[in-house]
Amino acid sequence: MTHAPDRATLADASSNGLEGVVAAQTRLSEVNGSDGTLILNGRRLEDLAGHLSFEAAIDHLWSGTVSTGSSQLNDLVKLLGRARQEAFATVPVMLAETGSLSIVERLQVGLSALPISEDLPEAVAITGAFPVLVAAATRDSRGLLPIAPDPALPAAEDFLRLLCGETPEPWTVAALERYLVTVLDHGLNASTFTARVIASTQANMKDAILGAVGALKGPLHGGAPGPVLDMLDAIKRPDNAADWIASALAKGDRLMGFGHRIYRTRDPRADVLKAGLAKVPKTDRLRLAEAVESEALSALRKAKPDRVLETNVEFYTAVLLHSIGLDRSLFTPVFAIGRAAGWCAHVVEQQTTGKLIRPASVYVGPLPV
Repeated sequence: MTHAPDRATLADASSNGLEGVVAAQTRLSEVNGSDGTLILNGRRLEDLAGHLSFEAAIDHLWSGTVSTGSSQLNDLVKLLGRARQEAFATVPVMLAETGSLSIVERLQVGLSALPISEDLPEAVAITGAFPVLVAAATRDSRGLLPIAPDPALPAAEDFLRLLCGETPEPWTVAALERYLVTVLDHGLNASTFTARVIASTQANMKDAILGAVGALKGPLHGGAPGPVLDMLDAIKRPDNAADWIASALAKGDRLMGFGHRIYRTRDPRADVLKAGLAKVPKTDRLRLAEAVESEALSALRKAKPDRVLETNVEFYTAVLLHSIGLDRSLFTPVFAIGRAAGWCAHVVEQQTTGKLIRPASVYVGPLPV
């Protein structure tokens, strides 16, 4: 039986949205908003993104939490390749009767139908399925047939091949890997917390991950990079940036890609993604993005001197993913490919505690007469 808590034991009502409330202990990631650092299982993000492959970063994040039955990175690469192969058998089920669904909704259908065998650890099977299901759903939405995965390839390279049907350029693979590592985990964000809440009921991992994917469909989590491109489209040219930004701020509009709820300084994920752009062929869109960032930061410091509004991960996510040929409809699904391994690790961590997450609420309705 659940009893109402003593009001004296509750956090202050100003913690609406659970701001500042500690809901879990984790070894997976620490987000330090005051000094702008992100630590993934003992290592700073900037020492991982651009230095480790996606599989190596997963291996690092999972170390000490998710058991794959082997301590060798090569074995994890092979296991994830097998997981992509097995997930491809689910593609026909996913594509049946899903013509009107979005790519994220098709992904949810595919995950629901994904069989989990005893031959693969559940976290491996689910993490490996994401690139296959997202690529197949995307191709089907474009009237193209799905392509079978190549288990010998790294996940990022195979995903781009599954998407376009051709061997991708090495620089596009490197850029995508940098992005996937960057978004691997990020504390108790909305989707990760959703996964942990579901996991705390002792529901299976797949159900928890399905809930996490559902949390991405809201515009406040996972949907911001697309509007960054909308903003760049509206500005059109670097010499339009100052006037457009001034007008937007005068109307009280938000500049997409700037400011973060947690970081009170520059988002470290923005820095590692921007560093990746140095290895991307220079385009007019990239030059526009650089001009817009410079003008936006200058204008925000003048307009809101009492607030720290620096470039966040969404800004350079939009620019980087667009530069490798991904359109904005893929930004959220590709984010899910990178974050799936983090979600799975949080599920394992939560279920190890055996504790049901059950926060209290403060009743503010009418009292009986």
